Amino acid sequence: MHQNSTSKTPFAPDYAANVALLDDVLRPETNFDLIKKPLKIGKDEMTLYYIDGFIKDTVMMKLMMSFLTLDGMTVPTEDGKGSLGNATEAPHTAAAVRFCARALPYVETDVVDSLELAVQMILSGAAVMLGSPFGASAIVIDARSYPARDTTEPEGDKVMRGARDGFVETLIFNTALIRRRIRNPELTMTYLSVGTSSKTDVVVCYMADRADPGLVDRVRCKLASVQTDALTMGHESLAEVLIKRRWYNPFPKIRYTERPDTAAAQLMEGSVLILCDTSPQVMILPTSIFDFMQETNDFYFPPLTGTYIRLVRHAVFWLTLFLTPTWYLLVMHPDFLPNWLSFIIPTETGRIPILAQLLLVEFMIDGLRMASLNTPSMLSNSLSVVGGLILGDFAVEIGWLIPEVILYMAFVAIANFTQRSYELGYAFKFMRMGLLILTALGGVWGYGAGIILIAALLLTNVTVTGVRHYLYPLIPFDAKALKSLFFRVRKDRDN
Repeated sequence: MHQNSTSKTPFAPDYAANVALLDDVLRPETNFDLIKKPLKIGKDEMTLYYIDGFIKDTVMMKLMMSFLTLDGMTVPTEDGKGSLGNATEAPHTAAAVRFCARALPYVETDVVDSLELAVQMILSGAAVMLGSPFGASAIVIDARSYPARDTTEPEGDKVMRGARDGFVETLIFNTALIRRRIRNPELTMTYLSVGTSSKTDVVVCYMADRADPGLVDRVRCKLASVQTDALTMGHESLAEVLIKRRWYNPFPKIRYTERPDTAAAQLMEGSVLILCDTSPQVMILPTSIFDFMQETNDFYFPPLTGTYIRLVRHAVFWLTLFLTPTWYLLVMHPDFLPNWLSFIIPTETGRIPILAQLLLVEFMIDGLRMASLNTPSMLSNSLSVVGGLILGDFAVEIGWLIPEVILYMAFVAIANFTQRSYELGYAFKFMRMGLLILTALGGVWGYGAGIILIAALLLTNVTVTGVRHYLYPLIPFDAKALKSLFFRVRKDRDN
């Protein structure tokens, strides 16, 4: 196949000039890992450029052995069968195409005619071949082999039963994990390069017969219009340039997954995925807040069990938002409580105000979480549990905290893990703290104002593509979709 480039720097017709040009750009004499390998093939000459560590050594060795068996690099056309190149191509380009098709024993090859494209392919891990008969053309041999870890189950997205593989930092491995599950020609993977310096590989993945064409076009246009120097942090760097900046609205606009089975299921439902090289997470578009409440575990159990798990998840997680603010409001207004609930009012309030206690524990929980992340794995679980128990016990003894505060905040901290998204967990945390402060300032009116503020942030949160509302299927209302979010039903066999 022949790929033309729209770059402004074409190769020169002279082989030696092209070698000098690549030497000047790549500086193989300075970069120890950039290999320049000249070979003599009969009367012709070739030079290979590639990066050590990105190339399959066995493939390159076999290719070089194959080249050394040739009498030369000029492959003649066969009488009566025509040239393997296009009739409108320059003679040198046609020579490169014929050599690529008839003398290069490798599957993934291409012919390029621009310096920028050749340099990008070398820096991406492919090998580029210059040949004296090729003139202003070069051959790309895609024999990349990126360093990669095993596709083991993601630590943060485990299931009780089901598949145990997960995405890794190598893009081609991730696309293969998806294609292994969906063997359908409608599965489309479109490649883009993002970042003027990093030139990071990005893939838009969708089912051509199920995804909304307008959504696919919007995603492509957004990615094509991204103006950034590098995606150093992978998917997070890409998300920050895709999302319209609204710092005051913490609710996440993109859902991520590290599980290929989840990604495949979303594709079959018409979603669009964005895969970014060097990132083990896949973006799922479009996204509403209710999508975060769906978990892979729900689908690995029978409908009744899956529905129960899903309902519990919804109830418990939304309870984390309102539990402590509602309890604090009732502490401020105990007359709102019936007699049989009077036991929730603490008999002692401690030496510091209850509001300060609740906010203090919020910060302490985050401190313990950060400490556990930096603790060696063999000690993290024990230290976090022991540290929480010791801190809580001594805080009650000296009067800083009361047992009720520790009880409710412990429930909130644990219940946050009923869903996988850290972004949504922290969004609820910020909303909970804001609701607490407004309740302390305005009592019932402050509590009501906080709920209105949360609703306003949810209503005005703009998704990446703008195709679906953040509160879908409530806005616009879709009864069938809303039912499927709360109840796991068995699908028809024909679907």
